[in-house]
Order: sequence, then structure tokens, then C-alpha cells
Amino acid sequence: MSNHASLEEGKGEVQHVEKHSSQPRLLSDMIIGFSDGLTVPFALTAGISSLGSTKLVVMSGLAELFSGAISMGLGGYLGNKSEIEFYRRERHREQMEVDLFPEKEKEEIYDIFAEYEIEREASRGVVESLARRKELWVDFMMKFELELMKPEDNRVWVSALTIGLSYMISGIFPMIPYFFMKDATKALFVSIGITAFMLLAFGVVKSYMVATSRRQIVVGAIETLIVGAAAAGVSYGMVRGLDHATNL
Repeated sequence: MSNHASLEEGKGEVQHVEKHSSQPRLLSDMIIGFSDGLTVPFALTAGISSLGSTKLVVMSGLAELFSGAISMGLGGYLGNKSEIEFYRRERHREQMEVDLFPEKEKEEIYDIFAEYEIEREASRGVVESLARRKELWVDFMMKFELELMKPEDNRVWVSALTIGLSYMISGIFPMIPYFFMKDATKALFVSIGITAFMLLAFGVVKSYMVATSRRQIVVGAIETLIVGAAAAGVSYGMVRGLDHATNL
């Protein structure tokens, strides 16, 4: 798998090659955008298709697609902006603690090393070395005491664009049949087929990134399909129910 280390032979010696994802947050944002894009627009268009008008489906679907992409992107922007502000606030607080209570902060470093069963004498040199470099000291405490990684400043825009575009791209697939077919019911069945395939493919790719066996990949793909189908079924049933109620 992509997240596993592998061994490769080269020039008479065994080379250890680690394969880790360098952009876990980017992958996470893509998963959020694609998963919502494959379920929400499809669920809406599937429900509206029960009214029998492909034009209404297309207009409603496009409106939801654009508003949903903007909303998802804005959510990613605000979420990451809050994360950056939180990190800066905690770092400022940690900086003050290092300045005002250096001995106490040193003891906390010893405690961190103790969790890894590193004896005090063995870690003393590292602690004193960090104490002479306050910026690195604060970085160390942020990472190992507070378990906070420094977010990139451009993360807010990257996240917003990634989530929004992923939502837009994936959300257009369930709508394709309605652009070319006049019968909304027939278009719905074609849309179901397209969406089911996309959900399975998305589930395979998503699971491949984190799974450790083929079985987990298959299970992940099936789970993704079931969740998407459930969302579409509930939406379709609600619209049909409302349509039936208004005709009484």
C-alpha cells in the first residue's frame, strides 16, 4: 500500500524506501469535497426527478451545485483560519511559559522523554540544548506537549479551493443524464448507474490510501456506496411524499 514502507535492492545493497503521503490534509479535503459532491447533488436531483421535469432537475441541481461548492469552500476557509488563529494563540501562551517558568518547562520535556522510557540522564543534553534555543524549544513543546502541528499560512485558500472544486467536479456527474434526456425517470436510472460507479470508484481510491488489505478496500468501497444510496433514498422519498401530500 502507499502508506507502507518497502524494500528495494539497488547497487548490491538493500535500500529502505518509505512511502508516506506528504499531503494528508490535501487528501482529507479532497475526500470531504468528493464524498459530499457525490451524495448531496445526486440526492437532490433524484428527489426532484420524481416531479417529472428534467429542466427543473437541471436548474435545481446547478443551483445546489454552485451554492454547495461555495458553502463547502467557505467552510474549509473558516475552519482552517480558526485553526491557524488557535495555533498562534497557543504558541504565544507557550512562549510566555518558557520565558516566565523555564525550569518548569524543562521538567515537562523530561516528562515527555519519560513517556518513551528515556532516562533523565540520557535526555539531559537534549533538554539543555533546547533550552538554549527558545524558538526550537517552543516548537518542540507545541509538537510534543500540545500535539499541535504548525499550519501553513496558505492553507486556508488551498483548503477552500480543494473542497469547493472537488464538490463541483464530483457533483456534476449525477446530473449528466438530465442534460441529454427528456424523460426524468429514465435519466434518473442512468444517473443512479453513474453515481453508483463513481461512489464505488471513490470508495476504492479513498480506502486504498489508508487500508492495509484488499478486504478493507472492498469494505470501504461498499460502505461508501451504501451511505450514498441511503442519502439519495431518503431525499427521493421525502420529495415524493411532499409531492403526494400537496396533491391531496
